[in-house]
This record gives sequence, C-alpha cells and structure tokens, in this order.
Amino acid sequence: MSELLVDEKNVVVPGEVIAQGMDYVPAVGSFRDGDKIISSQLGLVNLSGRLIKVIPLSGRYIPKKGDVVIGKVADIGFSGWRVDIGWAFEANLSMKEASSDFIDKKTDLTQYYTYGDIVAAQITYIFGSKIIDLTMKGPGLRKLKGGRLIKIIPSKVPRVIGKQGSMISMIKEKTNCRIIVGQNGLVWVQGDDNDSIVLAVDTIYKIEEEAHLSGLTDRIKIFLEAGHGSSKKD
Repeated sequence: MSELLVDEKNVVVPGEVIAQGMDYVPAVGSFRDGDKIISSQLGLVNLSGRLIKVIPLSGRYIPKKGDVVIGKVADIGFSGWRVDIGWAFEANLSMKEASSDFIDKKTDLTQYYTYGDIVAAQITYIFGSKIIDLTMKGPGLRKLKGGRLIKIIPSKVPRVIGKQGSMISMIKEKTNCRIIVGQNGLVWVQGDDNDSIVLAVDTIYKIEEEAHLSGLTDRIKIFLEAGHGSSKKD
C-alpha cells in the first residue's frame, strides 16, 4: 500500500522521503529508490495526480523570525488579516498585532487594512512552513501608501541594505527617497519627484545585477552622483 509522507506545499530537503509505495511517480526534483520517492533538492512538494514534483526554493524567499517583510493584504477574517508575503502560505496578522489601538471584535476591520493594502510588517512566529504570524508594532511598520513597489531576488537583499545599512542609507541620502527593503525581496520607494524615484529604483536594480562583483559600493556612488536612471525594469 502506498503512502504519502508529507503534505502538498510542505518544504522538503534533499534526501527526504516524500512517499512510499509504487502508486506515486517521481517527476522534476524527485527520484525513486526502491519503493521510496525521495527529494533531490530543497523545495516545495507539488502533487499532480500521481506525479510528485519538488519545486526548487533557490532564489525564493524563506521566512525567518524577526524578518521585516512587505506584503499585500489578501484576505480578511473575523479576528485579523491574511497577508501575502511571497511564501507558499499567507501570513497571519491578528487584531492585537495590527495596531497599538484596541480593536473591538465588532469593528469593521477594513477601517484599518483592506484587500490589496501594502504593509510593512515583522515576522514574530513561525511553526513549520504553514503558520507565520506578523506584527505591525515596531519602528517603520505600517501601511505603505503611494510610492512604488518593486521586486528583487531575496538573496540580493543584504547587498541592497549593505553593512550596517550603509548601502541603503547612501541611496536614501543621494535620492532623498523614503525606502523600505523587505527581506522577502519587495522594496517600497517613495520620493518627492519622479526623477528621484527612478534613480533610486534603478540603483537598486543595479545592485541586484552586480551584487556578485567587487567594488560595488564605489560604482553605486558614482552611479548616484551621475544621476543616471531610466527605470526600464519592473
């Protein structure tokens, strides 16, 4: 008798047994060893009938406690909101963690956050891969109004921020823009004029593309001082 040992969208690591028995068929990211189907990479389990795939997580955001992320309100429940942070499962934002105000259970929650709102929040709790809790209580955590939202590869976020925030501080200073960088690869940019926003956005994209090269800080400084910016990428 065949048995599936993990749920769909669970995160598996290389060598982990996903299923046992001959009723399932390995596909991309998995292989058979005797009567077992085993993951060949870090990824999310995807079931399509009898086929078992493992979708690679390389380049994708993996949530961690303490991360500041930017997300979109995807659903509203009786006791809070569900926020899309670019993970396989939506994160939870409870009424208690949504505001410093006391929110009565009878309150229309859309008065605070509604569908499609963009928020900067922090991850406070993770259990497995499915349960992620957020808070909006903290410096800079809030609903993000206006501005421009762009996406970069999450693994390049540390280079955009720089050591002790040096890189992002330089971009803010040279462009006079307000910028929030989410660890999930979403970046919010707001400025006083379009040229400043374009320069900030293109600088961030340049860092993403050249993150692997040495001398990046000096090149970015020259780029900013020259005032380049076309913002062709989105």
